[in-house]
Amino acid sequence: MKEYKNLINGEWVAASNGATFENSNPANTAEVLGAFPSATRDDTRRAIAAAREAFPKWAGMPAPNRGAILDKASQIIAGRMDEMGAALTREEGKTFAEAKGEAIRARDLFRFFGGEGWRIRGDMLPGTMTDEVLFTRREPLGVVGIITPWNFPLAIPAWKIAPALAYGNTIVFKPASYAPHSSLLLIEALMEAGLPPGVINYVTGSGREVGDEIVTSPQVNGISFTGSYDVGTRIYAQAIRNLTRVQLEMGGKNPTVVLNDAKIDLAVDIVVRGGFGLTGQACTATSRVIVEEGIAGELAAALSEAARKLRVGDGLDGATQMGPAVSLDQLETDLKYIEIGRQEGAKLLAGGDIARSGGFYIQPTVFDMVDADMRIAQEEIFGPVISLIRVKNVDEAIEKANAIGFGLAAGIVTNDMHKAFLFADRIEAGVVKINEPTTGLAAHMPFGGFKHSSANTFKEQGQSAIDFYTRIKTVYLKHG
Repeated sequence: MKEYKNLINGEWVAASNGATFENSNPANTAEVLGAFPSATRDDTRRAIAAAREAFPKWAGMPAPNRGAILDKASQIIAGRMDEMGAALTREEGKTFAEAKGEAIRARDLFRFFGGEGWRIRGDMLPGTMTDEVLFTRREPLGVVGIITPWNFPLAIPAWKIAPALAYGNTIVFKPASYAPHSSLLLIEALMEAGLPPGVINYVTGSGREVGDEIVTSPQVNGISFTGSYDVGTRIYAQAIRNLTRVQLEMGGKNPTVVLNDAKIDLAVDIVVRGGFGLTGQACTATSRVIVEEGIAGELAAALSEAARKLRVGDGLDGATQMGPAVSLDQLETDLKYIEIGRQEGAKLLAGGDIARSGGFYIQPTVFDMVDADMRIAQEEIFGPVISLIRVKNVDEAIEKANAIGFGLAAGIVTNDMHKAFLFADRIEAGVVKINEPTTGLAAHMPFGGFKHSSANTFKEQGQSAIDFYTRIKTVYLKHG
């Protein structure tokens, strides 16, 4: 079994106490992929100190030069996409096509933010006195702690790490323990591209040890976290004691509204990709389908048939259409909510059980006759479980779509552009998709949710990322 190491101040090191944890394949639970360090708080403090020491020189490097390193990293990723896709499939479970798509996304994110090195700008403003110039400049925060989830172990670290580095910050990065190897491949690409020692530090281990040390350290200037609402709010409460800047992206319970004029085949394709793609393990996944009564029966039948036809299996098998849950815990969560749905009186149309043995395989599941206030329609399951909610019209659809604590992504399927724009205006979600799946994001577009899906502070991705990773300095210059 291969043993991997952490990266602290440019050196690959084991945990100071020698402790490790194993990483396994969710499609084949007998396959152990490797052992990773269970870093201690002391290890994490050394990583923070290394980032702090590296910060002045990295921040002082001309931004286009920093961007060139990111661009070089994107080229390295481009040459290793098959390797990275296969590694991601083995440790997280998604299909190879989905995993390679994520590697492509990581490449594009590094490429985009490499270009940001040429675009960082301030504002020049008129003076209030004669011979006065007023301007602003963007400066990096300092040391940024990045804590990421297991479901997108290439893309989410990439869309945090790339802007943090482009804008001159140094990093302490804690990946999720279910998928540390994929994230490690990003770090290797950055080091090969010429990133100086200490600029990024990769530390694996528990949230209780590594995560808490990062979040509570007064030497960390910003925290970017993606994960659950419960963990995110705890991070917020801890970080605020040091007035640390915080960026949170948390849960979702995303609706796709289907109106009477929608084409059934298109609606089914959009819902299947949004709800069963990635095994439903995406914060933007469709979990509620809110459908007008005129086509509800037809849609329910077609969606159920599509769910039953999906081939569930190992993501490295080219015929597989949906991979396993990431872990036994997640599989048990999926099954628990399916049982809750039954007990609440929802009508099970498809799935509802384990799909096959050997891995954490769950059947794509469809419930009909779901009330909007049922737990399966309110609580994030994070698995391939879709609830159909029937409504009379678009106004009721929007009302029920909004009647929830989350507000990350929302979609609508319709040919009526008036109703589509009405939906976009009134829906309480940070991402709105019209005739597209709720999953899938463009690298140059801002991303973030409303309500309990986010801290409602800073957006991620695109040029909006500069708002979190920099601070503004205002300069008054009197000349002459």
